[in-house]
Amino acid sequence: MKNKIVSVQEAVSHINDGCSIMIGGFLACGTSELMMDAIVEKGVKDLTIIGNDTAYENVGAGKLICAKQVKHVIATHIGTNKETGAQMTSGETEVTLVPQGSLAEKIRAAGMGLGAVITPTGVGTDVAKGKETMTIDGREYLVEPPVRADVAILKGTIVDKAGNVYYEGTSKNFQEVMAMAADTVIVEAEKLVEVGELDPNYVMTPAILVDYIVVGGDK
Repeated sequence: MKNKIVSVQEAVSHINDGCSIMIGGFLACGTSELMMDAIVEKGVKDLTIIGNDTAYENVGAGKLICAKQVKHVIATHIGTNKETGAQMTSGETEVTLVPQGSLAEKIRAAGMGLGAVITPTGVGTDVAKGKETMTIDGREYLVEPPVRADVAILKGTIVDKAGNVYYEGTSKNFQEVMAMAADTVIVEAEKLVEVGELDPNYVMTPAILVDYIVVGGDK
């Protein structure tokens, strides 16, 4: 079995200037703070970050915003992070807002190899500007392209040494679909266990999707 457990320094070596990164978490619940800190310390720039939100200024993806390492945010809202709003208003950072369900489906579509998501959400609003539409049975839909990333950074509540992952409660959020939609998947293990200790019925992301594991709180 391949050893997927790496240091944070080795994991962050896969993130370079201009990378697109999917960041699991909902207001930083389920976000790997270890990896966020490592990215800030490395000082990479011109990142595209994809996730539910940009958290707050001092946690989660908000750390990357405040360090001015991000050129493009793709998220469902930014209202909890004033710095994101300020950078958007000044033109320093591009922000693309996507309805929450649509973003989840766009990521899932990338992981499943689908060509697009057909959704009525956003029709007749600013979300529809510049987008292809189609009519099915008399109803108008937006044609939303899939979203894929170079790297996905996830955080598992329990992870075994093969890379099978369990997420507790709402920390699950976008993480399952993100694991399928990135070229490289890095998971922080809040608790690392031996293979066989994690009940297969609780596996939410299978090991085949995980490239690297960094060890978090329970070492």
